[in-house]
Amino acid sequence: MELNHTHDASARSWLASANEPGCDFPIQNLPFGVFRRRGTDEPFRGGVAIGDQVIDLAAVSASGVLDGLAADAARAAAQPALNDLLATGPAAWRALRHALFAALRHDADATVVSALHACLVPQSAVEHSVPTRIGDYTDFYTSIHHARNVGRVIRPDDPLTPNFQWIPIAYHGRASSVVISGTPFHRPHGQAMAPGASAPVYGPCRRLDYELEMGFYVGPGNALGQPIPIGEAEQHIFGMCLLNDWSARDHQFWEMAPLGPFLGKNFCTSVSPWIVTMEALAPYRVPFAHPADEPQPLPYLDSAANSAQGGVDVQLEVLLESAQHRAKSVAPDRLSATSFRHQYWTIAQMLTQHANNGCNLQPGDLLGTGTISGPTYEEAGAIVELSLGGTRQIPLAATGETRTFLEDGDTVVLRGWCEKPGAARIGFGECRGEVLPAIGG
Repeated sequence: MELNHTHDASARSWLASANEPGCDFPIQNLPFGVFRRRGTDEPFRGGVAIGDQVIDLAAVSASGVLDGLAADAARAAAQPALNDLLATGPAAWRALRHALFAALRHDADATVVSALHACLVPQSAVEHSVPTRIGDYTDFYTSIHHARNVGRVIRPDDPLTPNFQWIPIAYHGRASSVVISGTPFHRPHGQAMAPGASAPVYGPCRRLDYELEMGFYVGPGNALGQPIPIGEAEQHIFGMCLLNDWSARDHQFWEMAPLGPFLGKNFCTSVSPWIVTMEALAPYRVPFAHPADEPQPLPYLDSAANSAQGGVDVQLEVLLESAQHRAKSVAPDRLSATSFRHQYWTIAQMLTQHANNGCNLQPGDLLGTGTISGPTYEEAGAIVELSLGGTRQIPLAATGETRTFLEDGDTVVLRGWCEKPGAARIGFGECRGEVLPAIGG
């Protein structure tokens, strides 16, 4: 992905809120989502975040302010889900993003500014839906630091499985339980085997966890039986979001022998409202390489472009807000912070691995990156890592509480952004979810 005029850090918008320091959604970002005005029965439709506003793409399409491929893309995005837009491919995505960039610039034509201004809705006045109709959801397992940390809990003598450094590992999740940020969920019931017990017990999860992840949405799909080469993988990726793969660790660890995650994972997955396009992330691409003394990717997972800029340097943090935080009106505690650049496999490699056997991906499919943990303790992306499998108390400084796993009333907030000198800050907003008590106790 080459840099172009939409990445110019000096570009400014006529919308003042888009130019404020620390803004997640400047003119250089323009992420896509689905929204409607809160408290109405309006149809959901596609929108683009700019400053503290949402550009209503249905209104833009009806206004006639766009033409050509950009107008076609806006019509595709004016639907209750973004699948039609994602199916159009990179040329249409670029045309729409560039047209909106031009219309939002501080020096845009007055007629265009007037037309676009009429299409704005305050973000504070909207509610969101999951951006696409997700036909399939697949979650990867691609942080070697997370794999080693969790592996030490399950298999202390052999924490890393022998295939981890050779293939991007994944499991098929449950698309129907993917929910938009802000949706609460009930603590799940399940079966677990306590250490030293002779029989499992059934009941509410006692080791509830979050997982700091990113997700990425598939654009144009591939025909059944037709692999996607590594050199073409990113032409099939529309953009990225924040993702929390909530996990019932006690249920998960018992059921994983021998087939892998099932009920410990499929009760809820939260995603952030906005999809940040791969074009917007271009200034933050970084080189990718496995350490020289470790296995190198097989040829089908390797390319010069992936080595040169396959990584993405997204800064990430996890915050925990308990019921006491809310009662005392104090800010949530920060549990950890890391960067997506630490992943052992790139998003292109994940997508290529997914389709290498001819699996047919479809527009709007969601792929999770797996938990994102860095090389230090403070960069762990799950509470099972921070609590060392429940053996260490994690202090919450703002309230005096401690945690080993999540409790009822806890809200976990994920935040992400890209930032460096000479480039505009690109934000992802946040992904949050609250734990409600188990149904039936």
